[in-house]
Amino acid sequence: MLNHYEVVFILTPVLSDEQMKETAEKFKSVLVNEGSKIVNEELWGMRKLAYSIDKKSSGFYCLFEFEAEPTMVEKLELQFRRDEKVLRFLTTKLDKYAVEYAAKRKNGKNKEN
Repeated sequence: MLNHYEVVFILTPVLSDEQMKETAEKFKSVLVNEGSKIVNEELWGMRKLAYSIDKKSSGFYCLFEFEAEPTMVEKLELQFRRDEKVLRFLTTKLDKYAVEYAAKRKNGKNKEN
């Protein structure tokens, strides 16, 4: 049974845009190689942090919305913990209302572009 998940992770600000995209692509490939389906991917870019982490006041924010087996979350979070480029991450299981909201948010963003 596949569950809907959303993961937001913050990468260190010392990366170039290309390195940030490569790192995000690495985590995306971890998901895809394990049989997960990427529903939505957003690279929010450099943002100011609410509080400093490792003496850094900003970071690159990335969001993936995906469908996966429950065991996949553990594998993904292990990869986050092993990568020194990741400052923080948060994975959330989405209920049916959150899935609907995410779809509306994504469709609204597509209309703007």
